[in-house]
Amino acid sequence: MHVTRRRSRLAAAIGIITTATAAVTLATIPAQAAAGCRVTYQVGSQWHGGFTANVNVTNLGDPVPSWRLTWSFTAGQAVTQLWSGKAAQSGARVTVDNASWNGSLATGASTAFGFNGSWNNSSNPVPSDFALNGTPCNGSTTTTTTTTTTTTTTSTPPSDVLAQAHTAGRVKVDGSSAQYTWPGVYFEGRFRGNGVGIVLNDPNNDYDVQIDGTTVATLVTPGRITHQVQGLTDATHTVRLVKRTESPWAAGEFGGFVAAPGGEILAKPAARPRQIEFIGDSLTAGYGNTSTTRDCSANGGVNRNTNTDLSFGALTARGLNADYQVNAHSGRGVVRNYNGGEPGTDFRTFYDRALQHVPGDVWRNPGTWRPQLVVVGLGTNDFSTAINPGEPWTSDSLVAAYKSAYQGFIDKLRTQYGPGAVIVVSASNLFAQTAEQVVRDRNARGDDRVRFWNNDDPRLDRLGCDWHFSLNDHRLLSTLLTDYIATLPITW
Repeated sequence: MHVTRRRSRLAAAIGIITTATAAVTLATIPAQAAAGCRVTYQVGSQWHGGFTANVNVTNLGDPVPSWRLTWSFTAGQAVTQLWSGKAAQSGARVTVDNASWNGSLATGASTAFGFNGSWNNSSNPVPSDFALNGTPCNGSTTTTTTTTTTTTTTSTPPSDVLAQAHTAGRVKVDGSSAQYTWPGVYFEGRFRGNGVGIVLNDPNNDYDVQIDGTTVATLVTPGRITHQVQGLTDATHTVRLVKRTESPWAAGEFGGFVAAPGGEILAKPAARPRQIEFIGDSLTAGYGNTSTTRDCSANGGVNRNTNTDLSFGALTARGLNADYQVNAHSGRGVVRNYNGGEPGTDFRTFYDRALQHVPGDVWRNPGTWRPQLVVVGLGTNDFSTAINPGEPWTSDSLVAAYKSAYQGFIDKLRTQYGPGAVIVVSASNLFAQTAEQVVRDRNARGDDRVRFWNNDDPRLDRLGCDWHFSLNDHRLLSTLLTDYIATLPITW
C-alpha cells in the first residue's frame, strides 16, 4: 500500500525543539511524595494558519494514578484537535487531562499526546510554563520537605554498542552507535539497579521502551536524548527498545543502554535459536494499525498511528519465541509501485540495503542471521491500482514481469539462506492466483520448500489508516499464520 505525503512533511519538520536533562537522585528526610516532570514539546509540521505538535511528558516524581498537564500559549495559538488526551482551553490557558488508558504514570515513566493547532502565521513560540498536576515541569524533582539533591551523570556506553545489546535487525554499527532505517528494529539488554538510560538520536521515528516485558514509555520523535527510566526495584531487569515507525528516508541512531548510578549493565540476552524474516510492504510494516478510523488526518497521521511491534509478523515471532526482522517498505511492489509511482525502482531496489536511503548501501550479514522461515508478502502495490497512461505495462505483461521478478527474488533468498529455509509466499485474493502460480512454478522446478499462504479472511475489517490492517486484523493474521506455520516442514 502507499505512503501518504504526511510522512514527508513530518520528515521535514519545521521548528523542532527537543529538551533533555540530566538524571537527578534525591534523598528525602522524612519520606514524602515527591513531584516533578520533564516536557518535550515539538512542532512537527507547520502550514498557513495551522500546525501539528507532539508533547512527551515524563514523571520525575512519585507514581501518579492520573495526570493533568497545563500551559499557556503566548502568541494567540489554539488547540483545535487533540489525541491521546482530553483538552480544554480558556483564553491562552490550555489544560490536557489523560485519556482513560494512559493516566497512570510510574516514576520515570513517560506518556505522549499530539494535537493540531492554529496560529497567526507570524509567531509560534514554544510554551515555557508547563505544569504536571500543578507542579512546574523544569526537568527536576522537588519536594515540600528538606532534601538533599545530587545531580549525577550516567556511565558511558561501551565503545561497541552491541557488546551489551542484542538485536536481530538490519543495523549498521559504527563503534559507539548503530544506525538503521527498517521498521521494527529492536534492541534488548539486561541491567541491575533501579534505572536505566537509553541513548538515542532520532528526530523522525517513534519508539517504545519496555521493562521486563511491559511498555513504560513511548518516545515520539525523541531527537538526541538519553531517556531515563527510574524508580524501579533494585534488582535485575530486562530492557527493550523497539522502533515503531518507518523511515526509509532517514536513519535512526541507537547509542546503547547506560546504567543508573549504582547499577550495572549486564551481559546481553542470548540470541533466540528460532529466526523469522518478514518481507513486504505497508501491510507488513503495520502502517496505521493503531488507528480506529481509516482517515487519520485528524488523529495524528500515519506515523502516530503505526506500531510495527504490533504487526502480525512481530506478534507471530514473539509468540514462537523467535528473533525476527521486518524488512517492509510501504508503497513498493515486486516490479511496480503504488499507482505507478517512482518508475525504475521497486522493493528489490532497497532490499539489500542496511540503510534504505543510501544508494548502493549493502547490509553485511554478521553471519548470525540464518532464518529458518521467510514470509514474503509483495504484490498489493503491483496490482491494486489501474495502469496509468505512459506506464510500460499491459495487464498481461505486468503479470508476466511480476512472476519472473518474483522467481528471481526467491532465487536470491534461496542463495542467502540455503536449501533448508522455508519460504512462504503470502497474498490476498487481489493477486492470489498470480502469486500461487509463482509457487507452483517453483515447486515444479524441484523446490518444494516454497509454500503459498492466502492471508485473506472475511473477518478482516481494515480499519487502519487508509484501509490498512487494524490491530484486530494483525492479531487475527498472527493467529492464522501461527496455525499455518505449524503445518510447515521447519526444523527449529
